[in-house]
Amino acid sequence: MAKPVRILVVGCGHMGTSHAKAYHALPGFEIVGVVSRGEKSRRALLDALAADYPQFDDFATALAATRPDAVSINTYPDTHADYALRSFAAGCHVFLEKPVAVTVAEAEAVVRAACQARRKLVVGYILRVHPTWARFIATARTLGAPLVMRMNLNQQSSGEQWRTHKALLESMSPIVDCGVHYVDVMCQMTRCPPVRVSAIGARLTEDLRPGMYNYGQLQVTFADGSVGWYEAGWGPMMSATAYFVKDVIGPRGSVSIAGVRESDSGSDDVESHTRAALLRVHHAELRPDGSFSRSDDLLDCSGEPDHDGLCRLEQEFFLAAIVNDRDLGEHMDDAVNSLRIVLAADEAFRSGRTIELNR
Repeated sequence: MAKPVRILVVGCGHMGTSHAKAYHALPGFEIVGVVSRGEKSRRALLDALAADYPQFDDFATALAATRPDAVSINTYPDTHADYALRSFAAGCHVFLEKPVAVTVAEAEAVVRAACQARRKLVVGYILRVHPTWARFIATARTLGAPLVMRMNLNQQSSGEQWRTHKALLESMSPIVDCGVHYVDVMCQMTRCPPVRVSAIGARLTEDLRPGMYNYGQLQVTFADGSVGWYEAGWGPMMSATAYFVKDVIGPRGSVSIAGVRESDSGSDDVESHTRAALLRVHHAELRPDGSFSRSDDLLDCSGEPDHDGLCRLEQEFFLAAIVNDRDLGEHMDDAVNSLRIVLAADEAFRSGRTIELNR
């Protein structure tokens, strides 16, 4: 039997804990240490695992002491490129939470380092392993072109979650941090290049660093005429009404993720970000009398994985990429491409102009 992949877990927050649960449960991995500046967060992660792995408060020290085969990076975005580059230099494979970096140049450097080191880089695009989202994307592709893609994820946050959001806002706005997921979905649906991006935004609190905003909406146009918007806002002032819209319209009809209600849980609950009760597929065909020829199809999504289950699917993908030496070129290119689009949206908001892409 092959030896397990020895992995160092960096970052002990919500995502780091969920990924650590997967490594702890999967026989193909062996955790060799956990890294976080805060002892409290390290202890909470280990308590969640009911285990006692070596603890470190410094990444460089942990990397040198444990000499892992792989590193799982679940820290704030402004550390991603640095930690990934150091991991590749040490000969490690890398699982990297999205986004890859805070600039396109840094993201390209990370991908280049992975290729030069001949090591695997898997970016944490959790929706790519989600069964319901896979059906959502596949159904959208049957609707013809152009597509109209409408998506949002607004989060009314307070307490610890608002503190986490403010820490994230030190690096990037919500339309960048969250937007990479949904722009990646749009690119999978259209399968053609984006040509221009615009955006609006607002700074709804002074409790942020200068120049940062906590609400935004991006609009992207694709080469086939498809258009999409994504809206995201964080903070105690955000409305919890209509915080979850996932809707795609094409010439032949529409498909929507339905069954998510505001009363189910708070909009800052991570489980609500991926939950779906059903897919509603609407057909545009009309009878000669002008009435619809078909009723909507309701596709049951019950039994879908919870957040920890999705993280386990991501780590199974990471393990298979390492063990089977899978080519991740397209995966890495897509991660950089979605980052390029949302950073262009950020530039569009700050400059007040539409940004032309691929020119």
